[in-house]
Amino acid sequence: MKAAMRTGTDQPAKGDRGTMMTGEQYLDSLRDGRRVALDGVLLPDVTADPGLGNAARWVATGYDRIRSGYPDGVNPIYQIPRTVEDLRARLDLVQESDVTVALTSAVLALLTAAPRLAMANPAYRERILHYFEDCRRRDVRFAEVITDAKGDRSLPPGKQDDPDLYLRVVDRDADGIVINGAKFHITMGPLVHELVVMPTKRMKPGEEQYAVACAVPVNSPGVTQIATSPHPRGSDGRSHPVSGRHTDPDSIVIFDHVHVPYERVFLDGEVEESAVVAHSLGLWERINGVADMARLGDLLVGMAQLVAEANGVDRIPHIKDKIAEMVIYATLVRAGLEASIAGATHTEDGMIAPNELYANAAKYHAAAHYPVMVRNLHDIAGGAVATAPSMADYDNPQLRPYIDKYLRTMPGVDGYYRMRLFHLIRDVTADALGGRELVSWLQSGGGLFAQRTVTRKHYDIEAAKDLARRAGGLLDGAEPASYPDGHG
Repeated sequence: MKAAMRTGTDQPAKGDRGTMMTGEQYLDSLRDGRRVALDGVLLPDVTADPGLGNAARWVATGYDRIRSGYPDGVNPIYQIPRTVEDLRARLDLVQESDVTVALTSAVLALLTAAPRLAMANPAYRERILHYFEDCRRRDVRFAEVITDAKGDRSLPPGKQDDPDLYLRVVDRDADGIVINGAKFHITMGPLVHELVVMPTKRMKPGEEQYAVACAVPVNSPGVTQIATSPHPRGSDGRSHPVSGRHTDPDSIVIFDHVHVPYERVFLDGEVEESAVVAHSLGLWERINGVADMARLGDLLVGMAQLVAEANGVDRIPHIKDKIAEMVIYATLVRAGLEASIAGATHTEDGMIAPNELYANAAKYHAAAHYPVMVRNLHDIAGGAVATAPSMADYDNPQLRPYIDKYLRTMPGVDGYYRMRLFHLIRDVTADALGGRELVSWLQSGGGLFAQRTVTRKHYDIEAAKDLARRAGGLLDGAEPASYPDGHG
């Protein structure tokens, strides 16, 4: 890790330490009777499925790696960031870990929203704090459960032909509420422990039944997940160097009359606060996305430079220009990450949160320009990204000599190396995993429209207008400002 997680008041007392799961305990925790379907089959054990099992074992490896660094403490992902150094250490950990570490932003979003929710009901804040402590003690992982089915998007929730097209409260008793509905695009849903349910948008008066936030164990009665996964099916995993080892499954989560105890309910009918939790999550999800895309930007540059050198085109001017454009992209994304950390602000409860302006602007830039960076990479690499022989072809002694002969380019670049490089580029950018990434980076964190909206909200437009007025001498009695002509 680039920065060390601090210890202090956010760590439990010494008698409560050492509560982190091992990787094996994590895998065993997934054998809890959860209902998960993949490719039309209900899975009796998600860890036994070839694709989901690989993903689960990748998470388990992360559990053991983090535990080895903190053998006497709680998982550092549960440290509430109080300083810029804490925030940087957390984001360093996000970049180095599986996606379930980033998804702990679900509980950070609850903590961020807690002061505002307490204005509606003081019990909500106490429930959130209790839930956070309980999850920290159990060392569990989360899924962010936001996007509703939505039905006819020209109609509000209450006017859909099926009221369950937005998740809603359908009943309640002395102990809790009962919810119906479905949530889409749930990253890692099949492999986490807790589903943190939030409204998909700001609800209006008359839509109180849809203004609900709560936490639901994955194996709760009435919860079913229909999973998708970009892992390779029926092919040699060696030809998929990334997705053959681990991928991030997604799911549709269906809630069919699921009972939620009140101690796990954080919003129940207060439409004025319905967007607070989702907005808080959007901030944490976007900064996590920026951290991941900063690393992904560097990976794109690395693959582009390697394949340009392997093809013998790395000194051609237009190839150098494309790689330079990719370098600038990666650098600006990382600069946005650094600015959002450096400009972080404190919440009412003393937790530090990323700067919203820079986090949203960086996420927008990263997502909007990612397809162009992939296009540059494909243009540099050539069509063999899609048509290179498989590893099984290379194993065939009759075919291997042809691959060695015709895929090599120069001394030091043999056919085997070049073929594997094409497989890497295809897997990351042009196959099932690559297609998922292309859509996911565009849509995650609320999509480009949401990031534009929040960026504009937090940009100091009045200062920009004042600068323009001064430059043009449009302010009565004020000296014209110098023009920022960039010539120094």
